[in-house]
Amino acid sequence: MIRTHLREPRVPRDLYAVAAAVLLVTAAVLVGRPIQSAHHTLFVHWPPLLADWDPHVGPGTPAAVLVAAAVVIYGPTLALRLPWRALLAAAWGTAMAWTWSLALVDGWRRGVAGRLTTPNEYLRVIGRFHDIPATLHDFTHHIVIGPPSPWPAHVSGHPAAATLTFVLLDRVGLGGGGWAGAWCITVGTTACVAVLVAVRVLAGEGLARRAAPFLVAAPAAVWVGASADGYFSAVAAWFVALLALAVRGGARPGWRAAAAVGSGLLFGLTCYLSYGLTLFALIGAGVVLLGRARPRTLMRGLPLFLAGLAVVPALFTVAGFDWWEAYRLLVTRYYQGAGGIRPYGYWVWANLACTVLITGLATAAGLGRAGAVLARRRVRATGGDTGGDDSGRDIDRTDRDCADTVTGSRSGSLIGSVIGSRAEARLAVLVFSALLALLVADVSGMSKAETERIWLPFAMWLLPACALLPRPRAWLAAQTVLALLLNHLLLTGW
Repeated sequence: MIRTHLREPRVPRDLYAVAAAVLLVTAAVLVGRPIQSAHHTLFVHWPPLLADWDPHVGPGTPAAVLVAAAVVIYGPTLALRLPWRALLAAAWGTAMAWTWSLALVDGWRRGVAGRLTTPNEYLRVIGRFHDIPATLHDFTHHIVIGPPSPWPAHVSGHPAAATLTFVLLDRVGLGGGGWAGAWCITVGTTACVAVLVAVRVLAGEGLARRAAPFLVAAPAAVWVGASADGYFSAVAAWFVALLALAVRGGARPGWRAAAAVGSGLLFGLTCYLSYGLTLFALIGAGVVLLGRARPRTLMRGLPLFLAGLAVVPALFTVAGFDWWEAYRLLVTRYYQGAGGIRPYGYWVWANLACTVLITGLATAAGLGRAGAVLARRRVRATGGDTGGDDSGRDIDRTDRDCADTVTGSRSGSLIGSVIGSRAEARLAVLVFSALLALLVADVSGMSKAETERIWLPFAMWLLPACALLPRPRAWLAAQTVLALLLNHLLLTGW
């Protein structure tokens, strides 16, 4: 039996987490504005975000409001009732509708087509890639500011695969900012599908279904449309999803082998899209830990993973691009620019306020619950709770039982019956592995500001914590209202 006190929804604890998140954002605004006004060292106009105060509406406003209302009203129920494959398709379609509508609040030119054509962006250098192998061989010579012809900030700040993506789009006839923005939104919104696949494999379908509406309607969509980091998020997310299928999926050995090769291939690509996303190795380690695959299975899959992992680095190395030399030069370039001026003492915690804004208050509450789940599991493991062992329970329930949670009937008893379950603990481990990777990126000092965009790949893996929350419609309303306010009150830089 589970003790009665575990069956309570613990709303006050959720509110404490929300209050802490609100205070963090408020402090970042109130401390940051005087610093920027007096010293101009933050290099953002509306700290902690790279944005300007600009209340506005646009052609995407009606659609954004309609999508938000539909997700809040129908999302939780549909997530529980749709067949699994239909749910994945619906999640991708709704995420695209949500992201496109938010992007078009700023209009086609300002919100989509012009995003990747600004002076610091990738499309400004397409003309310098007439000879791709020669340009890759010469890539590192243009990272540091100074002659000859330094790359724009984003080109120099990322490995060559990031720019090469848009070069190849141009080569196949999809050139220009419109196609580039559409690519980032279309590919970027598949990240929610990848996260759902991984959560289902590692923590059960029940939790994945409960997380689905929060992944679809995340405030992060404001920056997914349209920034290249949305595209990076999807590549990294599919690496994790395929890795989960490889180490724990119940598919035939051939499919698991393909998943191992695919996950290695995508992790290699991830590392050549963004230097900081090498930290996804921490999330991958969490997945392997949760997979609990037999040593023989791991040893059989490891060579396949490594074979896939070697492909992208080998291709770029043969072409003459030196990842390690490029990263060394990037550190120099970073401190030549705003990165060398922005105060670490402010951004080391204000970055986390940016994370609150892209993941929403529901995620803050969900992380609080995830921490409580792990704490209770630890108490049980050390013999501190004699109220019985529920380790055999699984959060997967029938759609009827899950629907009771959404509609509120039996919510106290049902939520209480699954608190501390294995599935929730496994979800908590997955979420906290992503949080650990984000915190390592934070303390590194190589991401001072603009993390509302840069940390999108990590943020996607914090959102599943919302599956632990009761009354999903109220939390979804908070998430969508935050996104609508951010997009309509601020003109974001991405």
